[in-house]
Amino acid sequence: MPLWFRRYLVPGLVMQSINVGGGYGTGREVVEFFLQYGPLAGLISLMLPAMLVISIVSMATFELARITKTYDYGSFLKILLGRFWFLYEFFYLVSVLLVIAVLGAAAGSLLGDNFGIPPILTTIVLMVAIAFLVFKGSQVLAGVLSFWSLVLYTVYITAFALSMKHFGPLVSEQLANSRFGGGWLSNGIRWAALQCALLPVALFTLSHHVTRKHALISGALVGPLYLVPAILFMFAMIPHYPDIVGAAIPLNYVMQQIGSPVLLIAFQIVLFGTFIETGAGLVHGFNERLAATLKAVGKDLQDAWRPIVALTVLFVAMVLSRFGIIDLVAEGYGTLTWFAIAVFVIPVLTIGIRKISRQQPDP
Repeated sequence: MPLWFRRYLVPGLVMQSINVGGGYGTGREVVEFFLQYGPLAGLISLMLPAMLVISIVSMATFELARITKTYDYGSFLKILLGRFWFLYEFFYLVSVLLVIAVLGAAAGSLLGDNFGIPPILTTIVLMVAIAFLVFKGSQVLAGVLSFWSLVLYTVYITAFALSMKHFGPLVSEQLANSRFGGGWLSNGIRWAALQCALLPVALFTLSHHVTRKHALISGALVGPLYLVPAILFMFAMIPHYPDIVGAAIPLNYVMQQIGSPVLLIAFQIVLFGTFIETGAGLVHGFNERLAATLKAVGKDLQDAWRPIVALTVLFVAMVLSRFGIIDLVAEGYGTLTWFAIAVFVIPVLTIGIRKISRQQPDP
């Protein structure tokens, strides 16, 4: 893997991989935070406030991590929040449980509805795959996450192209007749803030950032890298508005409307893989934090414990998944967003930038 790729693109690709399953992989989150306010309002909100917020917060986060050499989220948050670092610990654990619960509910709906696979079997496969990736460690995980991000780009580009082929005129018609629903701007910012709050989990990819330029360029690219697939998918969903608003898995709905059984199966496989990579990224971040805590007291986190920790977290999350994906996204994500803004986004844009400004410029 070339150095420029690891330096500038891998952080954004890993960030996308960690977040995408819970952020917009199923499309349910895009509907909840964007499309329900109308096709045009939702599209503009994704392309402007959401992308800008993610890039700006990423730039500040990456540069603060570089100058303080804090590449695990526990160390980073102690620099950022001081004695209040435990607030992020609480937020992160709740986020991991909620996001994986969403993934579990989505996976059950996805494979159960299309292939008749029992939800418990889906859950077991998801848990084992996540635990396996976590066991393999940072380097393998970074490679897998980056590769699968490129696969995901292919999926969303295909969905966009086929949707335009079958329903292209409806996109123009929907956008031309769209009205702006109130709240689209604030919801775009709130959603972006929730995505940004998991940036510390991707800090293990930043070891190649030597200068401020590296951190700022890499951070600026996070917004586009993260949101281009979501924007493509928004175009694919627009022809089916407003009927798609009530779909538990809008991606599945779009594929059914296109009407290709082979493509539908391929998309299910890719989406299920996305659930695995998101779960693995989140649990890996938790393990890295646990490892840093143990190291501080002169102990090591044994490799054998990594999958055990993963399976414990996954078990609790899967119990929560019984509440269903629509309720989890609508209620859980909405509440968690405000906490994310308070314990991460605002501190990064105030305390973080102040600490960065005090740092001597690169020679």
